[in-house]
Amino acid sequence: MAFTLQSSAFQNGGSIPKKFTCEAADVSPELTWSGAPEKTQSFALIADDPDAPMGTWVHWVIYDLPANTAKLPEGVPKGAQLPDGSYQFSATGQVYRGPGAPANAPPQMTMLRCAVIPLTHTLAT
Repeated sequence: MAFTLQSSAFQNGGSIPKKFTCEAADVSPELTWSGAPEKTQSFALIADDPDAPMGTWVHWVIYDLPANTAKLPEGVPKGAQLPDGSYQFSATGQVYRGPGAPANAPPQMTMLRCAVIPLTHTLAT
């Protein structure tokens, strides 16, 4: 089975609704994944913008997600360590930071990469 990552909030390759951007509520979207390799011990989620005007912008990284995790709910709470023991950070702190154009910039196309990576070893904190 192929490893897949999806969101109920938007289609693969589609626009991210304003609710999930820094121009509105700036909450993380629900994400689900399936097809992880059998011996997966943990996951990492990376959401970044490699085409940002000032270089790659890190919107969100969560790591040490337990292997039995297959979903992140909408609106993951702020804070370095989450209730399941995983950790999160972004370019602006210990929280999800949605995409959006820089202040005083014209509207732009934001390229956002999201990937859940099955890991064979838990990352050190």
